Amino acid sequence: MNLVAIAINHHTAPINLREALHLSSDEISEYIGKVKDSLFSEGLVVSTCNRTEIYGIPAKKDITFKDIQDSLIEFKAGFGIQPEHFENLQAAEAVRHLFSVICGIDSLIIGDNQIYSQVKDSFILADNNHFTGTIMKRVYDLALKTGKRAISETAINEGAVTISFAAVQLIEKIFSSLNKKSALVIGTGETGEIAAKHLSERGIGKLTLTNRTFEKAELLADKLNAVAIPFPEFKNELHKFDIVLSATSAPEIILTKDELAAAMKKRNYASMVVMDIAIPRDIDAGSREIDYVFYHDIDNLNVIVDQNLKKRKDEISKVQAIIEEELKSLLDWYNSLEAGPTIKILRDLFESVRAEEVKSNINRFSDSDREKLDIVTKKIINKLLHHPTVELKKILLENDRDETVQKISLIRDLFGLNDSHKKE
Repeated sequence: MNLVAIAINHHTAPINLREALHLSSDEISEYIGKVKDSLFSEGLVVSTCNRTEIYGIPAKKDITFKDIQDSLIEFKAGFGIQPEHFENLQAAEAVRHLFSVICGIDSLIIGDNQIYSQVKDSFILADNNHFTGTIMKRVYDLALKTGKRAISETAINEGAVTISFAAVQLIEKIFSSLNKKSALVIGTGETGEIAAKHLSERGIGKLTLTNRTFEKAELLADKLNAVAIPFPEFKNELHKFDIVLSATSAPEIILTKDELAAAMKKRNYASMVVMDIAIPRDIDAGSREIDYVFYHDIDNLNVIVDQNLKKRKDEISKVQAIIEEELKSLLDWYNSLEAGPTIKILRDLFESVRAEEVKSNINRFSDSDREKLDIVTKKIINKLLHHPTVELKKILLENDRDETVQKISLIRDLFGLNDSHKKE
């Protein structure tokens, strides 16, 4: 299987490099438009808070990992990123990695229960951009199945396991009690909403929310007995909060070091925890230099990550076993798409239909004609299948392996051969 992948993630690069190559949904669509047909015949782009990964079937035989890396770096102007910041994966290893990602065992927070929907959304985006074909659709189906099995058959993501949850846990380690503290959550998308809910559940003294779409912040505030403030006003209110947690999807910094320093001056330098869990980051990382500001980003969650890993270590091997089962299923499917087996199954299908029709109509013919009926119908089947058989053999000779798989898979789908094969 000529599937390849490149991955820059929390294993290979620090946060400043990961955010340099992070792609929004619109950017993914634009990037697909640039690489479709030139680099890949079909593929998938996954970009979350901890990874940007490109999977695909190369459009040409001479395409290298460096070509793919360069296409991403050039697209994002990601200067300073080196080859060692990428994982390069091929064939079964690429699929195994994707399955590990969707199951949450390759996440910064093991068992991350947001990653399944994020990968699913990535597949939908690829499909909407006509970037999926026979192979990637099969990979997609089995990736979803693998992720669902990990959720239902193991305890890998038992409980609330997200970056947001880890961030709130870290805040609790800094402040022993939250009931007298005030918190501002900036951004009420999925990540911000989860963080706000965890703060509320932990008994935060006062919770304030802000979002570019004010109505969204208001709606969540009503649910959590919190306060919503308009986005343009939050900087003026910043000095009132002991905790600031930011999780927007803004492409640039929304809170500078100088703005935070001004807020600290208004607070008389009372301690403030600043938790930035956005990618790209929302808050100037230089803010950690301000006295009494405890600045943290995703890469500072190591204590929580280590605790989480210990709790879920036993479940990882169970998930890996599921991954290997579904990977074998994919490879068995891929290897079954040979001309020879397909010709046999196609002939078997036609023969079973012929035999069934002869049997159901045999009484309409005299004994002397029954043998002739059998011979004539077999000749008809042989003539009908002669050209398809010749063309199937030509497919194998004239195309590379992945093109052969795509064409034979189409034939099997048209005639329902995969279904008939399962029934045998």
